[in-house]
Amino acid sequence: MPVMVAAALVMSDEQREVLSRWARSTVESHRRVLQAKGLLLAADGVANEEIARRLVTTPDTVRRWRARFETQGVDGVGVIAPGRGRKSWLPDGVTVAEVVRVTREELPDDTSTHWSTRTLAERFGIGKDTVARIWRDHQLKPWRVDTFKLSNDRRFEEKLVDVVGLYMNPPERAMVFCFDEKTQVQALDRTQPSLPMKPGRAGTMTHDYKRNGTTDLFAAMDIATGKVLYDCRKRHTGADVLAFFKLIDLHVPKDLAVHVVLDNLSAHMGPEVTKWLDHKKRKRWHLHFIPTSSSWLNLVERWFKELTDKRLRRGRFTSVDELIDALEMWTEHWNDNPRPFVWTKTAEEIIAKVQRGRAALHQIKTATDH
Repeated sequence: MPVMVAAALVMSDEQREVLSRWARSTVESHRRVLQAKGLLLAADGVANEEIARRLVTTPDTVRRWRARFETQGVDGVGVIAPGRGRKSWLPDGVTVAEVVRVTREELPDDTSTHWSTRTLAERFGIGKDTVARIWRDHQLKPWRVDTFKLSNDRRFEEKLVDVVGLYMNPPERAMVFCFDEKTQVQALDRTQPSLPMKPGRAGTMTHDYKRNGTTDLFAAMDIATGKVLYDCRKRHTGADVLAFFKLIDLHVPKDLAVHVVLDNLSAHMGPEVTKWLDHKKRKRWHLHFIPTSSSWLNLVERWFKELTDKRLRRGRFTSVDELIDALEMWTEHWNDNPRPFVWTKTAEEIIAKVQRGRAALHQIKTATDH
């Protein structure tokens, strides 16, 4: 018995081009992508039953796609007809938009700084899982806050361009260092022994500790190789900075220039340091100061994070000497296989982002009359 097969769906070249683009899309809705694939198969003369099999749907659904296309063209592809689609799971009078608005713009009556799923659910008379679902769909995380600080340095852009240019296009016949001090590194010992990690349980350490003294870690990272020059000192005065600068000078071949990126700490330009740098023998030295409140611009800060995360945070030190030994050993291992941190953001990109931040901050200040 012959099987009735629908004729190939008629469509123009322009319609086929639009449907082909939708069928390949990764950003269009699943409904539109699926229908576009089905209509393209129908235009190629594939039977409705075969289209339904390939797309895991029913032949009647394919027939509805064809009928809507014949009357509405591409405008009807992937569109939910009035009265159809999934019904709202929210009670009458409550909308997703209102939940999102309250989350972003209002605070709880008890003066809490942010909403929880339970407090917002109580406000609207809905379930906490419903609130969590809306937050997830709109990428809202009221419990989280990111910190920031915009520099007020009047020479911000000038200093930024100088330092970023040094990172991305370092001068020839020169060594570039990022220098800073990690001050008051504490020799901390826990009050009770820690328990080792085992399956199903993380390692443990007591929340309280004994303080056994501090040291100041001086570090200068070569941006080309990632190697770090270091020294531990009791203080970080101008004399200590000068002593470390002399250490850097000893490690740089005499025929190379020395460029040092550093912050605006007063000790970095103390009388001792200034006098030493002004000597004719130090003409190869060049200091590049980062803008105020811009420690993120100093690459050695990234190395300090590695040191803190991998050696200090969980470390136990019964004395300052033991702490210094640990710092030196970890740094020596780092220098055996150094990893430079590569700067990728251009000065123009950073300046544009800072300008957006300043504009947003100005709007908030204006709105609150601060």
